[in-house]
Amino acid sequence: MGVILLDRSNDALHINPPVGKFHLVVHGSDWLWAVTAVYCIVLIAIIVSTYFAKQGEKIFHYLLTISLLTGSVAYFTMASDLGSTAVATADNDSGTRQIFYARYINWFVGWTPIILSVGLVSGVSWATIVYNIALSWAWVAIWLAGAMTGTTYKWGFFTFGLLANFLLSASLLHTGSVTAKRLNITKHYSSLAGYLVFFWLILYPIAWGCDDGGNEIGVTSGFIFFGILDLFTVPFLAIGLLVLANTWDYKNLNLYFTQYGRVPSGGEFQERIQKEKAEEATATAPPDGTQTV
Repeated sequence: MGVILLDRSNDALHINPPVGKFHLVVHGSDWLWAVTAVYCIVLIAIIVSTYFAKQGEKIFHYLLTISLLTGSVAYFTMASDLGSTAVATADNDSGTRQIFYARYINWFVGWTPIILSVGLVSGVSWATIVYNIALSWAWVAIWLAGAMTGTTYKWGFFTFGLLANFLLSASLLHTGSVTAKRLNITKHYSSLAGYLVFFWLILYPIAWGCDDGGNEIGVTSGFIFFGILDLFTVPFLAIGLLVLANTWDYKNLNLYFTQYGRVPSGGEFQERIQKEKAEEATATAPPDGTQTV
């Protein structure tokens, strides 16, 4: 049995041969399997913890489960050397480079619940949450278009994607902070938003420019770079967010979904209060044409 375990090897690249002159190698696939394992472990832990969370306080468990499930599937795909295509390089060495579109699918789907979670914590309007999610979709889709471009015009896509990234970061840091202050959760929200913005606005553009953009580093090196970033922005963030969530008052954060919107059950909701007062005034008002003495 011990010999069998020692003889086991990663044959993903033999079963699914890589494409392009510059492509993933076995050690890179080994790293991707390790990232997949981390995603899966955290995913299982959060699924289990969902059954122990308080009733009505499982929204973050649900959202993070989607992000982790998406990431687990995406990294399984990339570790198996699937979900890629060969694209001509525009910079440095000539040839074709293996571009993994599965990476961008992971970001497109997996970051959406993250942004929604942070938006719920801050208490911003649904319009702002939708705006932030749409910006993230635009950012990822534009960078995917750039990665698939075999000429220097890819840097135009990079610039437009960076603009969407900047607008998203500005919304998280400014708009979210204003509403978080009203909910007395500024410290925790600023930590979460600042953490995401640091990775998304600073490190991800550097990684993209060195990897899919500029071909400055190899495919495997790019996966190590992006793999580390993805681990910090999804699994590790998920753990930190749930740890913080255990200290939050969900009623104070208006995280109860009722017929009146995202407000605490029995909480003060100005539109409802005004409606109730109007109905009370109508019920107690004298009939038309009569006077009270």
